[in-house]
Formats: sequence, structure tokens, C-alpha cells
Amino acid sequence: MLGAPAILRSTSRAGADIVVRNGLVFDGLGTPGRPLDVVIAKGRIVSLARKATERGAVEIDARGLAVAPGFIDIHSHGDGNLWEDPRAESLIRQGITTIVVGQDGSSRAPRATGEGREDDARRQFAGFGELWSAIDRLRPAVNVASMVGLGTIRDVVVGGDDRPATAQELLRMEQLVRSAIADGACGASSGLEYTPGAFAPRDELIALCRPLAARKLPYATHMRNEDDRLIEAIDEAIAVARGAGCPLQISHLKTQGPRNWGKLDSAFARVAAARAAGCDAAFDRYPYVAYQTGLTNLFPVWSRDGSTAAFLGRLTEPSTADKIKQETLAKIELIGGWDNVMIANVADASDRAAEGARLGAYAKSQNMEPYAMAMALLQRSRGNVGMVGFAMSEDNLDRILAHPQGMVCSDGGAFAVDGPTRRGHPHPRGLGTFPRVLGRYVRERKALTLTQAIHKMTAQPAARLHLSDRGRLAPGMAADLVVFDSGTVADRATYEEPFQYPVGIGAVIVNGAIALRDGERATSHSGKSLRL
Repeated sequence: MLGAPAILRSTSRAGADIVVRNGLVFDGLGTPGRPLDVVIAKGRIVSLARKATERGAVEIDARGLAVAPGFIDIHSHGDGNLWEDPRAESLIRQGITTIVVGQDGSSRAPRATGEGREDDARRQFAGFGELWSAIDRLRPAVNVASMVGLGTIRDVVVGGDDRPATAQELLRMEQLVRSAIADGACGASSGLEYTPGAFAPRDELIALCRPLAARKLPYATHMRNEDDRLIEAIDEAIAVARGAGCPLQISHLKTQGPRNWGKLDSAFARVAAARAAGCDAAFDRYPYVAYQTGLTNLFPVWSRDGSTAAFLGRLTEPSTADKIKQETLAKIELIGGWDNVMIANVADASDRAAEGARLGAYAKSQNMEPYAMAMALLQRSRGNVGMVGFAMSEDNLDRILAHPQGMVCSDGGAFAVDGPTRRGHPHPRGLGTFPRVLGRYVRERKALTLTQAIHKMTAQPAARLHLSDRGRLAPGMAADLVVFDSGTVADRATYEEPFQYPVGIGAVIVNGAIALRDGERATSHSGKSLRL
């Protein structure tokens, strides 16, 4: 691999486990890189020195390469496949050493007693203590922190119906959030375009976020709207954080649909005004102009009240079918047509040919009208259809990534080019996000500097989540590192061919153990749960 670090075994008695020599070291705090050696022992950084005298059991020559803290994905769905494939190949090969899951209002804990399925990749756990234990038994390749999902909390206590919580239910939900925080959750998330989270009124969200205030943990929100009512949704998110007295993290900030691209200045102004008024507001974003979600998200929230069966029934029920169709077609018009919808995955094997296809073109090939095709796919897969939607501006993306309050996230899963997680047709962000920022947005588009990008991937999200021993290269910190070639690092995953790993990531170290070197993965994994 061009630009890969040379890795040599020391033949002398080692005073350290690993020494990374001659690299341009970025501490993560926004300081320009300096030529330093990094000495690692017992999972920690021992020292940074111009010329370290210690010898390592493993010596890495990083001459001409950048050395940075391991990347922290502040908004990840990488746990979705973790129990199927704890290698987390697509994460490690991006330089990601920590993922923050429990996003968009959905977390793996808590669950109602007896509802978990231990052999299911979508497994749920009774509480966060049980979740952490399961992660540590699994020994994944990456570290895992988690928020508590307020949609999950609502589902456990209220269920999937569109109704207010009773006073007793609200007290029960508050207690579940407090228990999650006490057990080490790093914040709370909402998914207000998804059910049942969409049915939560503002007062409920404020009440459930109050337990975050004492520890200044963030409320991360997939807002109620990201297109025509974007500004109103930002106002609601700020109101929730202010009402609860906690920081606000707007998830994957975007201006969706060409007619909304001009709203970015207003969005930034809302964030600035909130900060000036004492609300610690920030946001994150992935480096792509397309999003990924469920195909059901094109359909109005009211139509998804209750169960999946109830939703699917309303699609053909005479009293609701026409209204659902008209509102869905309005959403399609917003994003520019059916060919801006790519099918990512289906549950029904008979529709595998649709994966990776643009819905408009695929419907035409099957001699069907696109809306009818969308309904048929949903019916056959019982609602379990994923989609990628092309609706955002790249110029706006430059500005979002460069903004001082902006951080880098993938909003993606963990995949591999082989094994059980090579399935469907995922958004390329799950395989390319962090190298794409470094290659396309730093080196090519010059939207931000290398120093700024590293800060947004490391120390900034670590501070946001109170991961006190991650995100920086300094003595005593956990030894999570990535070594990469800033001149060649790039993503290779595309919308058409997503199962491709990035290039330019030479070595990755997780908790003081080598996870990746010169393209070769370690057979053992050193990730762990990160409970606060």
C-alpha cells in the first residue's frame, strides 16, 4: 500500500508495547501537527517526544504520515450488525475506533421484560448494564458508547399509538431515562420523523431530557422535519434543550430539497442565537448529499400510527389511501422525483433485484407506476425496505462541515466485503465517511483544513460526550490512534458499488492493540463498552 507505515518487530528488550515513530502528530485539539513519537504501554499513551528513547515490542515507522487520535463517530448505527460480525471491518478501515450508537430515538436498551431475542441482530437488553456486559463479552473491534433512545422509551411504556402519555406513564419514562444515565448512557436521542417518537409532544421531550442537565449530557435529535419546516424544527429542538437545561446536538443537519437549500443561513443563525442565549447547541453531518432511511419515511407520520400492519392496511383502505398517496407524492416532488430514491435493502427475497436500483427506473422496467411499486415493495417486505434519497446541496455540505459547531458523523452501519454483513445495497457512508472528509473535503474541495477535520472527528465529539480519556493524544489517554497518508486517503465506496474499503489508512490502534496494519486486520479485537 502506497503511504503505508512500516511495521517492524523490535529485537531488543522492549520498554513499551508500541512506539509510533517519525509521524506528524495531531493531538486532536486543533493544534497543527508536530513531528513526534508516540509511546504506548498497557493500553495508554505513555509519552509524546521528539525522539523517544523507549523501544517498543512493535515499532511503527510513520515517516511522511499523519498520526491522530482514533476517529469518534458521534452518530453511528454500527451496532446494527455488530453481533453478526464484531470485526466491524468498514469502521476500523476508516480509522474509527469509537462509535456512538442509540441514535434517532432508538437504543438497544431498555426493553420490556421478556421481549428480547438473544440470537437476533436487532437484540434489545433489559437495561444498559446488561447491554454493556453483552458488548464486553462480544469483544468487538471498536469501542461502543450509547445514548438512550426516547422513542424506545416511549415504545416500552406507551407503545406505538399516537396519543399523549398519561401522568403515570410519563413518570415511568422519566425513571427509565434516569436509570439509563445512571448506568452510563452518554445522552438521549430522539427520532421525531419516526414512530413512535414522532408522537411525543414537546413537553414530553423536555421532561425526558431533564435528567441530562446535571451532567451536561446532550440531547441529540433527528428533528421533526428537515425540509420545508426545517427552521420550525430547529426552534423546537432548541426549546427542548432550553426547557431541560441540557446541551443540544442536532443530528445530521441538512437542508433537504432544492427549494430549502437557501435556509442554511437561517439555520446557522438559530444555532448562533441559541448559543448566545446560553444554550450549548451544536450539530453533526455526514459528507454526502444523499440520506438513508426507511421507505416508509416517505409516507406521512399519521399513516404510520400503531403497528406496521395498520400502516400497510391504510395504504389500500378507501378512506385513507388517496390522502396518503397525495402527501407521499408531495414528498417525492420535494426531493426531485422517484429516480432520486434508490432502494437500499428489502426483506423479501423476491425483490432482491430492486436493491441498488432507482425506484422510478425500476418501476418502469417492471411496467408499474412508481407509487404502486413502492407500495408493493412495502407490502411484500412488511414495511422493511430501506432507501437512499438524493436531496441535498454540496455547497451547503461544505459549509456545514466547516462550521465551528459542526462535527463529523457517518449515520451509517458496519459492513464488510465478505461475510454476513455484505448484504443489501447500503449507503456508502457506512464504508467511506471519514476518509471522504479527509480526501474530498479537505484535500480536494478545501472546505476545511486537515487540523480542523481531525478536531471535528476526535476531541470535539469526545468533549461533547464527556469521553474524558478519548479523542486526544496526550500522556495518560487511552491509546486509540489512526495513522494515515493525508496525500492519498480517500473513500472508494460509491452509491453504485458500496462494498469497497477506503485507501490511505495505514494503521489503527484500539486500546493499545493493533487493529489494522498495512491493510491486514488483527485476528483479536480490543474494543469495549464506554459507559460514562
